[in-house]
Amino acid sequence: MSAQNDTAVLSAKLDSLIELISRAVPATAQVPDWTAADAFVWNPEPGDLQPVAKVNRVDISLLCAVSHVRDLLLDNTKRFAAGLPANNALLWGARGMGKSSLVKAAHAAVNAENEAHTLKLIEIHREDIESLPKLMAQIRPAPYRFIVFCDDLSFDNDDTSYKSLKAVLEGGIEGRPENVIFYATSNRRHLLPRDMIENERSTAINPAEAVEEKVSLSDRFGLWLGFHKCSQDDYLEMVRGYADHFSLQVEENEMRAQALEWATTRGSRSGRVAYQFIQDLAGRLGKKLES
Repeated sequence: MSAQNDTAVLSAKLDSLIELISRAVPATAQVPDWTAADAFVWNPEPGDLQPVAKVNRVDISLLCAVSHVRDLLLDNTKRFAAGLPANNALLWGARGMGKSSLVKAAHAAVNAENEAHTLKLIEIHREDIESLPKLMAQIRPAPYRFIVFCDDLSFDNDDTSYKSLKAVLEGGIEGRPENVIFYATSNRRHLLPRDMIENERSTAINPAEAVEEKVSLSDRFGLWLGFHKCSQDDYLEMVRGYADHFSLQVEENEMRAQALEWATTRGSRSGRVAYQFIQDLAGRLGKKLES
């Protein structure tokens, strides 16, 4: 009887131990349901992709004042979606000029021409860059093509995660999967601060062969698209484009005066400022911003 009691006690303890272990060990990431959405957000722990039912974006036709870079990125994205050679892209420059909006709009425009929606957009947060190899392992065997997108990408002096990005973009034994392209936006043209690049040069075995500033991490991006501060005419073109798109009935001279006053109070002109003005204008007119 005593032996039976001891066995029962031991069995109960083992059950408790197994339950504790199962709670402590992270759940194994499951294969994503790629048909659930066209866009996903990467969650490195436990390593899953959260579908985004509705992406926050504008129609690509509204990005009128950046038409040159818009057309370049759209063409690059179309070629990639068709299985043709295409480049990783770095969209750099002034704040509020539509860098991230262009990435999301280009993705939507390409899928609009493809009923199968075989192009997926995956957003990875800046702080999760070190988990890129883990993400690549998940999407490499998938029967889709992927834009991996990181918004506001840059690195500080004590940050070594840029090495993971370097390996994914060009280096590494496996290299970048053929079904993956990387798009990033940044306010820095070269992503790394100058003193960080100088440190990389100074610690090299042969400083003369060390990576130069202009061909460091940013050189892994074959397509560089610059976004510069817009002129007053560009700003007003953006405002006019939004007003027409959302059918806001305002006399031209009145809207121009109000838009310029709005930009003056903000101390800047950009696509973001233009859209914020349109939101204010629509609110005053009692209209919702519906396409």
